[in-house]
Amino acid sequence: MAEFPSTRRSVLFATRSEDSAERRLGYERLIGDYWKPVYKYVRIKWRADEDEAQDLTQGFFARAMEKHFFDSFDPSKAAFRTFLRTCLDGFVQNQRKAASRLKRGGGLAPVSLDFESAEGELRIQPVSPDADPEQFFHREWLRGVMAASVEELKAHCDERGKPLHFALFSRYDLDREEGVSYEALGREFGLTAVTVTNHLAWVRREFRRIVRERTSE
Repeated sequence: MAEFPSTRRSVLFATRSEDSAERRLGYERLIGDYWKPVYKYVRIKWRADEDEAQDLTQGFFARAMEKHFFDSFDPSKAAFRTFLRTCLDGFVQNQRKAASRLKRGGGLAPVSLDFESAEGELRIQPVSPDADPEQFFHREWLRGVMAASVEELKAHCDERGKPLHFALFSRYDLDREEGVSYEALGREFGLTAVTVTNHLAWVRREFRRIVRERTSE
């Protein structure tokens, strides 16, 4: 199978594919990018407890896959995250009106979701009751994009035999240890400062590309 396209538009096209494997990959990518902002948004805006928020998050994505929610998305009218949030609000409203919960996952077994990690983040950074839900969702989406992009970058470097490039990027750009210079990194990794410069230039370029692909509509 050819490498799965990773731009936002290509992922959305994939969710509409007649090929079930490609469609599944598209949904897995969307769920991976959006489940945590969705879960936290449901906890904050809808004041759902942990169990209900988990049921609603799993149920929302299961129903989206089953009923093809995202097929009607029109990028000329709104950003995808705005469209998704509108679908989510409608879903939660309907579920509460029906006074029932979907069985977790809706029987469709979407990707495994680590809800405890989301709860841990909410405990570390409590959200004010007066927080704007839309701004909160956008911020969480951006944070999720960055985290997923770092993971994708690491896999990208490993696949191309460039783990050293990622190690340098991690030490200099992610850890942000004060006072670390290219010369110091060179001594630590047994490289010249010029080599460190070149390696970081490459890995930063790849990171920017990955972020652009994940955020482009």
